Amino acid sequence: MACDRRALLRAGALGAGMLTLTLAFAGNTRAQESKKPQESKIPVAVIGGGNIGGTVGGLWVKAGHPVMFASRHPEDLKPLVDKLGPLAKAGTVEQALAFGDAVLIAVPYKAYPEIGKAYGGLLKDKIVLDAGNATKARDGDLATEAESAGIGATSAKYLGSARLVRAFNAANYRLFAQNAHRSGAPMAVPIAGDDRQAVGVAASLVRDAGFEPVVVGGLDAAKKFQMGSPGFGHDATAQEARKAFGVTE
Repeated sequence: MACDRRALLRAGALGAGMLTLTLAFAGNTRAQESKKPQESKIPVAVIGGGNIGGTVGGLWVKAGHPVMFASRHPEDLKPLVDKLGPLAKAGTVEQALAFGDAVLIAVPYKAYPEIGKAYGGLLKDKIVLDAGNATKARDGDLATEAESAGIGATSAKYLGSARLVRAFNAANYRLFAQNAHRSGAPMAVPIAGDDRQAVGVAASLVRDAGFEPVVVGGLDAAKKFQMGSPGFGHDATAQEARKAFGVTE
């Protein structure tokens, strides 16, 4: 009888321990699940509410990200944010950079030196997705510099305090608008950056916008898909893009 009682006590203790572990695991799982949506839907600043900024920023809003669009005249962005709903806001560049955990820069490339000079302190250590392209007709000597040095290096020169990732620059905005969250294999978006964590955040934002990120390499590799390069302007799947860029991973 004593042995039976000891066996019952051990079984009871084991059952209680298993119940405690089960409840703890369930509690941890619920806590993790409750954190995931908040952690993944980070606030994003979009500098520029034009074709690229409005299109990609709008896709992030639809994915659940709070987005603040910014320009020198934020009142001009009211129609855009009204259309996108309560997760979209408009503000000054200063307000947007304070708001966003990540930043998309989608302005004419000739504005980059001014942005770096005026907002360098606010850009420091920010994860910045750089969607700008340089054209000689509009950007003059800056386009010549980008063609010679590579656009990744040129952007880093003027936005050097930021954690820079080239993204959303390799195609016309119409392709992004048409192909986001399409059925079948998603459209590839090539990205390049030197900061591994920043590249990871950029890749997550690319997926949330409805595309498949393809990491081409470090920031210098951005020349492979800058405007005028063979890698620019393609509607390709991730498999096709990896093959074209020689990406093996």
